[in-house]
Amino acid sequence: MRQLPVAAAGLAVLAALGAAACSAPAPPRADVPPVTPTGPVTLPAPTGPHPVGTTALYLTDTSRPDPWDPDADARELKVTLWYPAGRRDGPRAPYMTPKESELLLKGGGIASAPYDTLSTTRTNAVGDAGPARGRFPLVVLSPGFTKPVSTLTSLAEDLAARGYVVAGVDHTHESHATTFPGGRVAECLACDSDTDPGFGAGVVQGRAADVSFVLDRLPSEWDGSGVIDRSRIAMAGQSMGGAAAVAAMVKDPRVRAGIDMDGTTYARIPKGGLSRPFMFLGSPQHVPGGADTSWDRDWRLLTGWKRWLVLSGAEHQSFTDLPLLAGALGVRPAPGVLAAARSSELTRAYVAAFLDLHLKSRRQPLLEKPSPRHPEVGFCPTACGRP
Repeated sequence: MRQLPVAAAGLAVLAALGAAACSAPAPPRADVPPVTPTGPVTLPAPTGPHPVGTTALYLTDTSRPDPWDPDADARELKVTLWYPAGRRDGPRAPYMTPKESELLLKGGGIASAPYDTLSTTRTNAVGDAGPARGRFPLVVLSPGFTKPVSTLTSLAEDLAARGYVVAGVDHTHESHATTFPGGRVAECLACDSDTDPGFGAGVVQGRAADVSFVLDRLPSEWDGSGVIDRSRIAMAGQSMGGAAAVAAMVKDPRVRAGIDMDGTTYARIPKGGLSRPFMFLGSPQHVPGGADTSWDRDWRLLTGWKRWLVLSGAEHQSFTDLPLLAGALGVRPAPGVLAAARSSELTRAYVAAFLDLHLKSRRQPLLEKPSPRHPEVGFCPTACGRP
């Protein structure tokens, strides 16, 4: 699977974390000056009015075998939920376990910080807090290939604070580490297959099946599921997860709207088109006629409300937590690359605007035209430059 390049050498560590294939640890880059890692990172505070709770579900789909483990006759999934909570007090949930941090950094060839570094990241969500009263739309999140859904925590927390239930799916054996009850860790079995013909198309079809199964089971598996308005469901994802959003919408009409954040698309949209709302949100690799032409192809087949937004200065990981964690990993920001705090702010703002428009029917001037307050965001295909 082709991986989009990063903007500059200073983000070499983030590029490695986002690499598509599992590989042996890479030697240090000679052209990247060493940086002393900072202390633990606290994710940006959510911008919505609700406190945020989080919990994890472990689901087993006995109707199909695991696509990556030939010895498993059922598909196991971990689903992390973020949601408006009834209280603000309580211990904050961990970002990931030390073992998950170790496997993620080793899988990306990262040796610039202790392997448990990412487990010290501080979140804003209260573990196992009871949900707030009300009815809230549901947003499914799917991460990039090799990465756990925890790398989208900042976005998930912000959406929950704004009044959404978020279901983040860890697609087992497609990331470096997924932890199940009892401490059992499922590692990346799919990594060895990423150069196979049709790999991307196969992955997104499998992820679409994962999403449909999660939507089937949430009502019976989560005690708080009564707060979910199942008539208002959307999906968003980064990289392979964004491509999976297309596949899920083609497969499952319950997904009313979708967002692809910087992902090459693999699922083919039917010739009749996809009429439900969709938004592309990406880096300059995705300008019309750019390095990745899959958005050009699919833009013509999106027949409903649609937007194609490109962030100048963004790179492939700008839509995840990884730039926010760069200091803790000893990564020197590169000149010209969108600052981590700003990329997080823009991602949160435009994703929330899309969801507020299509799941809450609230008009969003931010999505109507380029904004002088957000000059990094270009409206493609006709106005990709600054306003």
